[in-house]
Amino acid sequence: MKRDLVSFADLTRADVDRLFATAARLKADLRAGRRHHELDQRTLALIFHKPSLRTRLSFEVAMTQLGGSSAFITEREIGMGSREPVSDVARVLSGYVDAIMIRTFDHDLARDLAHHASVPVINGLTDWLHPCQILADLFTLQEHGVDLDRAVIAYIGDGNNVANSWIEATRLFGLEVRVACPEGYEPDPKLVAQAGKSGPGRARVLRSAAEAAQGADVLYTDVWASMGQEAEREKRLPIFRPYQINRSILRMAKPGAFVMHCLPAHRGEEITEDIMEGPQSIIFPQAENRMHLEKAILFDFLLGKASSSGDSRSKPKRSKPKRPAARPRTGKRAGASATRPARSRRGR
Repeated sequence: MKRDLVSFADLTRADVDRLFATAARLKADLRAGRRHHELDQRTLALIFHKPSLRTRLSFEVAMTQLGGSSAFITEREIGMGSREPVSDVARVLSGYVDAIMIRTFDHDLARDLAHHASVPVINGLTDWLHPCQILADLFTLQEHGVDLDRAVIAYIGDGNNVANSWIEATRLFGLEVRVACPEGYEPDPKLVAQAGKSGPGRARVLRSAAEAAQGADVLYTDVWASMGQEAEREKRLPIFRPYQINRSILRMAKPGAFVMHCLPAHRGEEITEDIMEGPQSIIFPQAENRMHLEKAILFDFLLGKASSSGDSRSKPKRSKPKRPAARPRTGKRAGASATRPARSRRGR
């Protein structure tokens, strides 16, 4: 049965725990020089309607380090939903590749692609959600000893797709997510209302950055104007100025609280230079872990649960030329995607 990752609704806590264990093992293998070839002859399609440094490179490197390859496709080549129906694109790609990653504006497009494709579809970002980012962030916090069932996350800034995915994470983790944002820039109210009802965590929307930061384990921020909102930038700057992570806000958090940013950062706007480069910042380990976590997703989705739970530290035996390199392809059956979230009124 093929699996998708369009939102946190497609995952169970056991799924995430397994992904974290696989990511930790693959990361350790990479640092120890142990190679992996499990995805030999497998191909990942990378569909980009929005450019990105981290999303493209992390997925390409992840696939390469597992022995596979990737094919980069832009809107110019594909014309999905305009030149050709999403359903047709999904069926064609399912015949060529073993998995699809899409980074796009419209969340419904990613959801429809997952519905029609017979291979796994991974949401690399939409205007509504950014699940791969938050999974990597959670993995990073776990690496740094944070209890993911008791932590307080203070998200300070625009209630965008990253904030929405933090709130979605309360489905699976006992987090308290506090979003401090100006009026009119809140995260999806439906997600906020569902938090605490559909899982062990809870979410709150606040107006005060200081109140959100009080006693927090993690301070988190993002740019004040995301890609596609450039025309609003000058209008947003004065509105968001009180929502900067700086020395005074950091003093409100717990001693030793971690500082995170999904990047790219506008230093001096949403975060000051000294905090970004300070000892409590884990921003660049967080960025590196995008690749390790995405590698775990590809490993798990394309090889199945049994493969990811085994010990993969030894280099696969590939020295015998008689042995066929190809293996049966998994996830090729057509079928509906995993449970998907209701359509958002808000495309942030």
